[in-house]
Amino acid sequence: MSYYVYILYSTKLDKFYIGSTQNIEERLKSHLSNHTGFTSRAKDWEVCYSETYASKNEGLVRERQLKSWKSRALLEKLIQSKGN
Repeated sequence: MSYYVYILYSTKLDKFYIGSTQNIEERLKSHLSNHTGFTSRAKDWEVCYSETYASKNEGLVRERQLKSWKSRALLEKLIQSKGN
C-alpha cells in the first residue's frame, strides 16, 4: 500500500500544513470536518502538493524533512517545481 506526504494550503489563513497518510481524500475530509487542531482554524484547505512512497517509514522521514525546513519560500519553490 502506498503512503503519501501532502501539503495543504488555506487561502483564509495564508498558511501551509504538511502531513502524511495512506488516503489523501479521507485525510482531507477529516481536516475539513469539525475537529480540534491547527487545521480546524479554516475550512478551505486544499491539497496543493503530494508525493507517494512505498512505505510509511519513508513517508514519515520525508514529512519530518519538509517540516524541518521552516521556510515558506522553500515550500513554495517545491510546490511550483513539481506540482501535484
